[in-house]
Amino acid sequence: MVILFVHQNFPGQFKHLAPALVKRGHKVLALTIKDAPPIDWMGVRVIPYMPARGSTANIHPWVVDIETKIIRAEAAFRAAVALRGQGLRPDLIVAHPGWGESLFLKDVWPEAKLAIYCEFFYHPTGADVGFDPEFSTIDLSEVCRLRLKNLNNEMHFQVADAALSPTQWQASTFPEPFRSKITVVHDGINTRQLKPEPRPAFLPAAGQALGLAIDPDRPVVTFVNRNLEPYRGYHSFMRALPRILRENPRAAVFIVGADGVSYGSAPASGTWKNIFIQEVRSQISDEDWKRVTFFGHLDYERFVLLIRLSTVHVYLTYPFVLSWSLLEAMSLGCAIVGSRTPPVQEVITDAENGLLVDFFSPEEIAQAVARLLANTEERAQFGTVARDRVVQNYDLESICIPKQMQWVESLR
Repeated sequence: MVILFVHQNFPGQFKHLAPALVKRGHKVLALTIKDAPPIDWMGVRVIPYMPARGSTANIHPWVVDIETKIIRAEAAFRAAVALRGQGLRPDLIVAHPGWGESLFLKDVWPEAKLAIYCEFFYHPTGADVGFDPEFSTIDLSEVCRLRLKNLNNEMHFQVADAALSPTQWQASTFPEPFRSKITVVHDGINTRQLKPEPRPAFLPAAGQALGLAIDPDRPVVTFVNRNLEPYRGYHSFMRALPRILRENPRAAVFIVGADGVSYGSAPASGTWKNIFIQEVRSQISDEDWKRVTFFGHLDYERFVLLIRLSTVHVYLTYPFVLSWSLLEAMSLGCAIVGSRTPPVQEVITDAENGLLVDFFSPEEIAQAVARLLANTEERAQFGTVARDRVVQNYDLESICIPKQMQWVESLR
């Protein structure tokens, strides 16, 4: 088959699937937004393009989102028309529709099947919006805005032939009749690479041979976000931090995440990181504060090393998209404290392969961390079962890639 991937930051979620299809003998290309010449990446011909304009100044705030997506969709459409003029006739288009690029590709290639990656469908209640009343209050105008935000999804439903979603809960957010077109297969975790190993003695600094020296006997609590923000429970973790430090006087706490915003809104001023440092700092002695390290953004290699250091890993989230980092930590055999929220509950069973806690309860978070820090046997048991669950359900080579390949080739 001739298969065209479309992703605004290719390869994104297709970083394993696209090269696997090349190895299978398919001709694979990709469209992506980038101001650069075409390249070959792992056998995939990557064709960049750029939107011709930005959003309209002073446009109605409810339609900023859909206008942005239409601008991107037009750019992808024009790139596709040029490729059609060069003779490209894909049998299958596999797209992440979240930014709008794939809206008009069936108009260029009506004979092609269109399969989309269903990451999340927005709801005014029952998911992320309104979950945390401290930062999200719902009024009728917000409901209207969310309905318009889903226009991109709704328009894709009219033309897509099939869909893929990484978790059952994320798939369940989509409405019928389109829900029945969604196949649930995770992107996949490389469990052969991400396996338990002896704890490293150093965490290398960027561009240096050695970075942070690690006391082999010191327990380490890890907390990782792409950006430190409420959507991923940074505020709840920070509010638990004084008690974690006070009740575990030898524990070091390693916090990973940049200062920006991936989801939700930015604060009125400053950064969420500093806002919650300031909130709890007076409750923590100077001596205890020395045991807290903020790493900012880590490259993937250093992230894996940091998780290998972890004695207890804390993962909190609104009901939203599941982070790869949780499954990666499970694959590495970590003892997990996770929030009692979907889709975390899909992969962590309380007291079986981790502990589930109230997202909003700093006390419960701190208690769970202290319980695992104090119980070597329970940590080891949870870590072993957590890894087994990832190997059995989310392994890249034996589970996810074969299922993804079957899904693609069923669309022939």
